[in-house]
Amino acid sequence: MLTMERIVFGFILFLTLISYDAQGQTRDLPDFKSLMRTAGPAVVNVISTRKAQTAAAGGSGASQREQDPMLEFFRRFMPDAPERGAPPRAGLGSGFIIREDGYILTNAHVVADFDDVNVRLADAKREFKAKVVGIDKRSDIALLKVEAHGLPTAKLGNSAKLEPGDWVAAIGSPFGFANTITAGIISAKGRSLPDEMYVPFIQTDVAVNPGNSGGPLLNLQGEVIGVNSLIYSGTGGYMGVSFAIPIEVALDVSRQLMSEGKVTRGRIGIAIQPVTKELARSFGLADPTGAIVINLEKGGPADRAGLKIGDVVLEWNGEAIDEPSELPRRVAATKPGGLAHVTVWREGKKQTLPLRVGEVPQEAIGTVRQELPKQETAELGMSMRELTPAERKVIGVDYGLVVVDIAERSGPGNTILPGDVIVGVNQRPFKNREEFESLVGSHKKGEMVALLVRRGEISLYVPVEIG
Repeated sequence: MLTMERIVFGFILFLTLISYDAQGQTRDLPDFKSLMRTAGPAVVNVISTRKAQTAAAGGSGASQREQDPMLEFFRRFMPDAPERGAPPRAGLGSGFIIREDGYILTNAHVVADFDDVNVRLADAKREFKAKVVGIDKRSDIALLKVEAHGLPTAKLGNSAKLEPGDWVAAIGSPFGFANTITAGIISAKGRSLPDEMYVPFIQTDVAVNPGNSGGPLLNLQGEVIGVNSLIYSGTGGYMGVSFAIPIEVALDVSRQLMSEGKVTRGRIGIAIQPVTKELARSFGLADPTGAIVINLEKGGPADRAGLKIGDVVLEWNGEAIDEPSELPRRVAATKPGGLAHVTVWREGKKQTLPLRVGEVPQEAIGTVRQELPKQETAELGMSMRELTPAERKVIGVDYGLVVVDIAERSGPGNTILPGDVIVGVNQRPFKNREEFESLVGSHKKGEMVALLVRRGEISLYVPVEIG
């Protein structure tokens, strides 16, 4: 059994060890008191009010959102919408002042769909009715304006200088408790989250809870390097994983909202897939980098520029695409109408194509799911048959082979499934069964080929080993 003396000795030893760095030099632990004194006054409490809903307004939205499984993982900090006939509800969030004449940054979900927004300053003595200048739901950023002058402003930093392990702090209003500070470290950078393709999130272990949303994430110099936005939670409360929007993204959005009232983003009309080791082997790439084009919008910017399905995008305007998630962010950051240069890997060679960037529409257009039938024949350890002319018309291909039986062999990760339609081998389409067999037959036993597959409404490459 541990004695009190041993416990005290162990605690003293622990404190001694953590006060030294890797080189054995004495190192003080961070002091957040000065940070709170300097940055705290610029942090505000955002109170959003929704009027009582009537039966005509419909209260079913809340129950539908509760059924959304993503809420168990990436739950926004704001309370759900009120039930039908409920009294007025208030949402609590945070924000920070970026200009002394009353411009404030917060999250879009803090103020979206609310009727009234009020801002309470950190001194708890002044409260202002806020005007919502603009909202960008894709980045989850909103810009507010209050009629005031000489307000304390946040010092803005640079998230690019962050490294995993750096100390950071969050100031906000968890559960409505204004001006609360919590601290932790950067866990990772450039995180991609479901349905959040435009934001390279900063992941931290800083304790944030409902009400912190929209508040600043700060470095030890008291500079804002992010906007707290999401938590990873099975309960709705803090579980050690939180996400912040990099300050550069937030400021770019705020500038566009201030000058134009909306945010414009570039688009090129493609769907992409990551390059695995097996697919890299199939395409003759030395490393699994870049993004494979698996679908092209007919007549879209990429199609007009000459990109093809199967091209591996390696660079955008001279910048390497190491991870596929980097491509949509860089495309989105390119001004619509501008000329970009995209470097692709096609049939063993690099090519650079000029491309005129389009604009992301304000409203996304949905697609119709397509079902594929099944039947007979065999190759590559699987049974296939040709698509009928009617089936080709339905899924929009000139020719394809539909898989009837499950493949006996396929590469790690994705596997061929019954109902898949094979439309290409490596980076080449084929017009008939003979061309398909010729493309596959040109590879030796043990080599990898990448089959371009249409599966329902998506396209993807599946690596298969020749057996």
